[in-house]
Amino acid sequence: MSVSILIRTAEAADVPNLVISASGLFHDDAGVHDLTVNVEWAETEGEPYYAEAVSDPDSLCLVAEDDGAVLGHLIGRFQAASALRPVGTAILESIRVQPARRGAGVGTGLVESFGDWARSKGATRAVVTAYAANERAVRFYERHGFALRSVILDKTVQA
Repeated sequence: MSVSILIRTAEAADVPNLVISASGLFHDDAGVHDLTVNVEWAETEGEPYYAEAVSDPDSLCLVAEDDGAVLGHLIGRFQAASALRPVGTAILESIRVQPARRGAGVGTGLVESFGDWARSKGATRAVVTAYAANERAVRFYERHGFALRSVILDKTVQA
């Protein structure tokens, strides 16, 4: 990882950059792997969503920067133990690194920071969802200790 790369907790002033990064994720990932997703969601609904996440104590919003330029983001959520699932769970909700900076350790830095945060919240489990067809993402998560656990089967229902 480049020495100038900084991974830090996002603040309210970072919300526009979170929206831009999330928009890239929606277009590059869901736009390719799930045509039922509104790829414009980040642009139309993202600002209040990420503004809430930045201020939520059970959320993690990270930005990765290089000399002030945002290279990517990570959004995490903590789900407390419940009667159904009696363990705290850290949910890696979204992560994106600009395509030109992939493979340079930015994503690894974001995921390592997520792991530190998960432990600090008392989570004993971490989960992430990826499209099965996005083999690069699946391999990335596997390199970081995530393992296949469940499969969602999908079908179009005709009226």
